[in-house]
Amino acid sequence: MLSVERHERILDQLDKSKIVKVSELSKLLAVTEKTIRGDLELLEQRGLLKRIHGGAVIVEEEGRMLPIAERQSRHSEVKLAIAKEAVKLIKPNETILMDGGSTTIAIAELLGEFPITVITNDLKIANILLGKNNVQLMVLGGTRIDNSSSLMGAQATEMLQRIRVNRLFFGTTGVSIEHGLTVINSIHADWKKQIINCADHVTLLADSTKFDKVALIRFASLEEVNEIITDSRLDENIKVNLENKEIALHLAEIS
Repeated sequence: MLSVERHERILDQLDKSKIVKVSELSKLLAVTEKTIRGDLELLEQRGLLKRIHGGAVIVEEEGRMLPIAERQSRHSEVKLAIAKEAVKLIKPNETILMDGGSTTIAIAELLGEFPITVITNDLKIANILLGKNNVQLMVLGGTRIDNSSSLMGAQATEMLQRIRVNRLFFGTTGVSIEHGLTVINSIHADWKKQIINCADHVTLLADSTKFDKVALIRFASLEEVNEIITDSRLDENIKVNLENKEIALHLAEIS
């Protein structure tokens, strides 16, 4: 088993139980406890967990990156502000692709004032858009991943290869000037690579807490992004670095 696969399994176990033990992980992954301790040390350095005696726990802080449901309900004010900025960029009659996520869900809530076509693989987004007469909805087929509302798999991939959209709205787990865009899970990484290739214009939605964070798997460089919508709390040095890369930056005002 490759180290990245072990790391995915470790984080998956942590997501489910909130605490993991070195001895149990050693048996589960069929590697030595020394190997597991090294894995936990690396994951702690990336801010993905906190080591304790004999194991590790979830990081209990604002910027933690574990993809748990609780995180979707946090920073709702920021997500709404980012969503409002995103809607300003959409032109009537455009076709947009919306990846799953709490911020894209907020965008879906705001749509409906003018005619557009929305393509998504997210069941929550689709449900929100069902009753909006101005929205032509297309749902990408596939299999539900874990407990999320997103559909992925061969069927969704096949459909992606047939479409071209004006704009993509998507999120990420970590944003780094040096390491680009990263996520926890290889399935999500592969999916995001594919949707980026479907769009004429690529728009990243990421609140300021996601910057200077590096998750497990890199799926894109910053150069593949046309613009970023974030909030006004973004660090000034990061703003300068993004401007140097000629990436358009939209800052949602947060009090």
